[in-house]
Amino acid sequence: MSELTLAQAIDNIYASIKADNEDLDTHIAALKAAMAREGAKEAVFEPAKLAQSNRQGRKLMQAYFRKKGVAVGFSA
Repeated sequence: MSELTLAQAIDNIYASIKADNEDLDTHIAALKAAMAREGAKEAVFEPAKLAQSNRQGRKLMQAYFRKKGVAVGFSA
């Protein structure tokens, strides 16, 4: 299996969220690996692409990803 870029890993997260969080943990692990390869400290997501883009939804996402060892930020 080829290694994903950070952008591809983030796109897979968006797709997983739209598919009712299907294989989300697998995609988070791939995202974490891509971040390590690219030296990224934080994954940045666009709130408009999330199922719940309100503050509560973003905080819930940050908390879940933090448990998996991934820092999450959101673009303006």
